[in-house]
Amino acid sequence: MSTSVHASPPRLVPLRAVPEDLDAHLAEFGPRPATDPAALIEALDQSGLRGRGGADFPTGSKWRAVIENSRRSGSAVVIANAAECEPASLKDHFLLTYRPHLVLDGLEHAAEAIGAQRVVIYTTRAHRDLEASLRVAIRARGRRDDNHRFIDVQVGPNRYVAGEETAVIARVSGHLAKPRVVPPRPFQSGVDGLPTLVHNVETLAHAALVARFGAAWFRSAGTDRSPGTTLLTVSGAVRSPGVLEASLDTTIAVIVERAGGAVETPAAVLVGGYFGRWVAADRVWARTIDADSLRSAGVSLGTGVLIVVSQTTCGVAETDRVLTFLAAQTARQCGPCHVGLPAIAEAFHRVATGKARQGSLDLLTRWASDVRGRGACRHPDGAMLFLASAMDVFAADLRHHLKHGECRFSQRPALLPVPATDAGWW
Repeated sequence: MSTSVHASPPRLVPLRAVPEDLDAHLAEFGPRPATDPAALIEALDQSGLRGRGGADFPTGSKWRAVIENSRRSGSAVVIANAAECEPASLKDHFLLTYRPHLVLDGLEHAAEAIGAQRVVIYTTRAHRDLEASLRVAIRARGRRDDNHRFIDVQVGPNRYVAGEETAVIARVSGHLAKPRVVPPRPFQSGVDGLPTLVHNVETLAHAALVARFGAAWFRSAGTDRSPGTTLLTVSGAVRSPGVLEASLDTTIAVIVERAGGAVETPAAVLVGGYFGRWVAADRVWARTIDADSLRSAGVSLGTGVLIVVSQTTCGVAETDRVLTFLAAQTARQCGPCHVGLPAIAEAFHRVATGKARQGSLDLLTRWASDVRGRGACRHPDGAMLFLASAMDVFAADLRHHLKHGECRFSQRPALLPVPATDAGWW
């Protein structure tokens, strides 16, 4: 493994928020080091790097699984997933805007390690600016390096579940970008039936840094069981919302302070995005963001989203809007999702607006339990975990809405983004 001469190796977020062209990248990091695939995978194992797209799967194990399956097929595919269909997340867009070549380094390392014959970056029509800038970055690399691998940029629909890895594989294979039933897993049979490695772009950027600076450097941040740093999108009732990089041993309180501090007294935090969970602020404020600490509070970092809501924000109204959005994002592949989610969202909306009958909260709890675990993909499960956490954290508020109608904070400007999405799946 190559080592760097940097006394203090850089991490993901540049000191200055200026997009890096190839010259700036090379000045910062130097050329991409030549690596032995087996040695690089061992370094990834030793680093403890886990996926940053939400699944939290060990990176080295994922690469090794693709290699083992590609021995039978003789070929493999690698995809950098830059869809970022989570409305509250901006980290992948930020990374590809300011450090595109670090992601491309990681993608080329992955392609070499697994012997990929096809290399793809997948984004969506919501990120047309990224599509153009990525093509410029890829062409620049091709002019500098005769051994540069051809990297294809694929564009899919702006739909919430169209960024799920099996949906990405379907679209890259020429089909509608809808999630598929598993197994087989992508590392067994993915694009055109070939073993396929799908990685979030942040994971690839971290892999590129491990290739340069080694496993021990990566472990110099974080905890023993959750090493390294991660990108976070911090928003809501904070003074300076945006993307920041934090060591995984950082507390949520410190992260909020780095985002300018809370605007008002925090009441709750949405951790992990719209497939994440609400949690009372006092339960997580002093907790670090490593997996063990968050798990003990019943949450996970997911897509790296932290949204703070204050005591003058209506958590019921915010949940209502997001739940309605999630219900509209069904791929219509199974009854629990196509029929169940809209019915549950409508029932919650009636509670939120004071138009429901007594017993509606018990009915919602039962319906959520009935839907969970029965979908063709994980969309119903994620939506129901989000709902269940809201019914716990905002229980008193829900009872107030049920009895008296909308509260005085219901009409405040929305904090959680609900974007327009494409109508189709192509």
